[in-house]
Parts: sequence; structure tokens; C-alpha cells
Amino acid sequence: MSNAFGHFYTITRHKHKVFIHCLKAGIPLRGLLHDLSKYSMAEFVPGARFYKGTSSPNEAERENYGYSSAWMHHKGRNRHHFEYWTDYNPQTKRVGPVRMPVKFVKEMFCDRMAASKIYQGKNYTHQHPLEYFQRGMANRSIHPETSALLESWLIILAEQGENAAFRHIRKIKDYE
Repeated sequence: MSNAFGHFYTITRHKHKVFIHCLKAGIPLRGLLHDLSKYSMAEFVPGARFYKGTSSPNEAERENYGYSSAWMHHKGRNRHHFEYWTDYNPQTKRVGPVRMPVKFVKEMFCDRMAASKIYQGKNYTHQHPLEYFQRGMANRSIHPETSALLESWLIILAEQGENAAFRHIRKIKDYE
């Protein structure tokens, strides 16, 4: 039972941080709608069952079953995850990444920063979201333009701080 309370507290703190970041990024509606599916039974029950408080319960569920049912549900309903943006490519005859609309890249930036703050706690630095992103680059199936855009914002965050990053992001309306 304490895992359910811990998980609820963690996802709610995360959602609140994302909302604050989305306000700063100029996308308040995305902040309000962010991760509502985490409160659904399909995501909340496995999240509570595999809750640790120091990392995503999806990782623990994946270790246990070889996949995460909560993640499968989540990524299919939340457009701020690049995994949502895949489609059949008639040229390659394969499923591949699709370029994300900028408002969802902004939300993804806010999500990654908030997750780093929640899981790193007092150890959080503005470099952490960039380091986490770069560690996974080799195995990530994300559209190259989306990847480059997100990474450029994470670099601004790492080098110039949160205020500079949000100031820059608010000005961006489309891929340049």
C-alpha cells in the first residue's frame, strides 16, 4: 500500500513540475494535460507495484517481464514521447520515426528536466538531462531533426541555465 502512495506522490510531484516548466515554455495547456494517463489503472497499478522512488517503475517492470505494459500504454497516448511518433514509411517499407510537432518537443524538454529533478533530487544539475539524453542516443529511434532540436535546447540548459533555455524555447514556433 505504501508503494501506491509513494508512486502517487512521485507522479503528482513530477506532473506539477512539468506544468510549471510548460508555463515557462509558453505551452500551459500541454502542462495541464501532461501524463494524465499515469493515473489510469493500466499505468498506475504496475507503477505502484514496481515503485522504487529512485527510478522509473517501468524499468523494474521491464526487468521482471521483459517489457513494460505501463510504458506500452503510456507511449501510445502521450504525444510528448518520441516513441509515439512512428509510422510506416512507404519508401523504406519499414516503421520509422516521424518528426514531432514543436509543441510536443517543448513538452518533452519540460518532461525530461522535471524527471531529472525528481529522480536526482538534491544532486540535480542542469547538465543531467543532457547527459541522460546523450547516453541513450545510440539506441534511440527518433527523427534526426527532432533529436537535434531537443539536444540543442538541452545544451542551452546545461551551458546557460533554465532561464536562458526557456527564453529561447518560447521564441521557437517551428523547426528552423
